[in-house]
Amino acid sequence: MTPARVRRNVIVGALVTLLLVFTLFPAYWMMSSAFDANAASGSTGLFPSELTLDNFIYVLNDGGFAVFLRNSLIVAVAVVVCSAVLSLLASVAVARFRFKFRTSMLLMILIVQMVPMEALVIPLFVQVRDLQLLNTLLGLIIVYITISLPFGIWMLRGFVAAVPVELEEAAFLDGASWWRMFRSVMLPLVMPGLVATSVFSFITAWNEFIFAMTMLGGASDKYTVAIGLKQFFGENSNDWGSVMAASTLITLPVMIFFIIVQGKLSSGLVAGAVKG
Repeated sequence: MTPARVRRNVIVGALVTLLLVFTLFPAYWMMSSAFDANAASGSTGLFPSELTLDNFIYVLNDGGFAVFLRNSLIVAVAVVVCSAVLSLLASVAVARFRFKFRTSMLLMILIVQMVPMEALVIPLFVQVRDLQLLNTLLGLIIVYITISLPFGIWMLRGFVAAVPVELEEAAFLDGASWWRMFRSVMLPLVMPGLVATSVFSFITAWNEFIFAMTMLGGASDKYTVAIGLKQFFGENSNDWGSVMAASTLITLPVMIFFIIVQGKLSSGLVAGAVKG
């Protein structure tokens, strides 16, 4: 290896290390403060002065964060499952079938994606109010599904359109029913796209604040984690130990979900590339 190549590798390694430190330091500071006994007063250092679990115990018990985690989990699972099923079926319809106003429907889906989410707060609030679903998890689930569907349909449409029609025809010639063709041929090939849309739906349902606060503002027992976190911020001071502990609890399910999704994404790519 030449000296010039060694210098280039050292520079690249140093830049990558700085990027990792810059990216991961906020997560380290959050977890370090969550376990720091002096974090509530705001006097935290680079390392915890005294390790403790009191912040987590307070958040889960007195702070009621266990209820918020349960509510967010219910909402996230329902949104991921419902949006994935509806997006997949709708994408198959617009990619494989020809019907009246098909192009207009696709244009409307694209237009909805261009509209800022904040502009939809009042219209969706009025609709949920008319359905008498304010301050309920069901109303929030419907709102999040509405937000996730345009992105899911538009993205999955490309995956479905990329599947050769000859594969479906070959399955039919082999005696497979439509459901067997869909399960054995179509679904493995579009699985990477389905996983990607599920990631978007999960992030929307887990981290979103504005719609959750608008739809659940009057029912504290229905709060999700994004709303529940604000109760640790006071008018004159903040309980940073509880804030960091709650933030850590919010992050853990997201990390677990991404670990599961990573494996499903790899298996989906392999299943779509191998004839079986």
